[in-house]
Amino acid sequence: MQGTSEYTPRTGIERWIDKRMPLPRLMYDSFVSYPIPRNLNYAYAFGGILSVMLISQILTGVVLAMHYAANSEIAFTSVEHIMRDVNYGWLLRYLHMNGSSMFFLAVYVHIFRGLYYGSYKSPREIQWLLGVVLFLLMMATAFMGYVLPWGQMSFWAATVITNLFSAIPLVGDAIRTWLWGGFSVGDPTLNRFFSLHYLLPFMIAGVVILHVWAFHVTGQTNPTGVEPKSRRDVVPFTPHATMKDAVALVAFFLVFAWFVFYMPNYLGHPDNYVEANPLVTPPHIVPEWYFLPFYAILRAIPSKLGGVIALGLSVVVLFLVPWLDTSKVLSAAYRPLYRIFFWVFVVVCIGLGYIGAMPPEGGYIIAGQLLTAYYFIHFFIILPLLGFIETPKPRPASITEAVLGRPDEPGEPATPAGATAMPERRG
Repeated sequence: MQGTSEYTPRTGIERWIDKRMPLPRLMYDSFVSYPIPRNLNYAYAFGGILSVMLISQILTGVVLAMHYAANSEIAFTSVEHIMRDVNYGWLLRYLHMNGSSMFFLAVYVHIFRGLYYGSYKSPREIQWLLGVVLFLLMMATAFMGYVLPWGQMSFWAATVITNLFSAIPLVGDAIRTWLWGGFSVGDPTLNRFFSLHYLLPFMIAGVVILHVWAFHVTGQTNPTGVEPKSRRDVVPFTPHATMKDAVALVAFFLVFAWFVFYMPNYLGHPDNYVEANPLVTPPHIVPEWYFLPFYAILRAIPSKLGGVIALGLSVVVLFLVPWLDTSKVLSAAYRPLYRIFFWVFVVVCIGLGYIGAMPPEGGYIIAGQLLTAYYFIHFFIILPLLGFIETPKPRPASITEAVLGRPDEPGEPATPAGATAMPERRG
């Protein structure tokens, strides 16, 4: 069905703007009257949370950049200056530092929700691919930001990770030298990482716009995996989604505030509060917690090149998920076998995170290899096979039937209060 705009300019200035640049109409149609499935739960609130966190990270990052010095001689001191001498500098840095952890916590919930409810399936492949691109940009931005304080863990994490590029045949050494800006991690490296760390969030914001655009073209998924078939199945975005997102955002920010005000350094590594020293290697080099599962995969492969390939493939495989999953049923709520394997996969990812934080010795090596093997088995074997061997549960005929527990009745109102026509479905 073709959606029609219900926006009506109320003042002369609104009519003047709407005729020349209909931005208010676009905002109204996208975030007020836009129809969404009536059965969305709180797992769908993390998209809005991520948008708010992105704005928070950009704003705090811009202000911090005004006081930070991207010079290896004084970078560590400039961070201490922010903490001690800049008005509310401690608050800005703790918001930014813990905000990256909260950002990744929200994005992991968002990804797992998409995997559980089949948000990557036709016709939403582009929306999913853009989401994976965002994840890659986030990882690059966070890693470069981790280097900027120029503490011991920052310096040695940069040394270890950039050295991985040298394993790539033919071009690896050239890439590593370009990243370093010389023949070792130093001042040119810090300048490159600072520049990219400052610029990439704005690129992320641009891809977010594309991601939301794709979402508005194909429509929102829902816990049943059944597409809206009538106006009974949808409600307007405001107030239904906005109020639910607001409640989830308040709960999320309470957790965020707890870390910022009560244990701001809990998620950081103690060695990173010591100035970088190229002559002293920390006993155990680890990245931030949100990179630990991928770090475990990297270490699980004995050879350097093999570890780099496994690390790259662990992210690239997310691009392939829409085509690896052969089931036509979207939601795991109606896929009993997939639901079991999904939760096993979640436990495996948490296990990889734990292994990544442990020293590479003894049983941790074997456990990391087993969990890494299962990670790839889940995508390349289990997902394709389940589509052929699984018998899904009967699905409701409509979203309304799933909500009410009974088929639609002719006497029910055709349109919920305030709801608009369903959006155009393309692709």
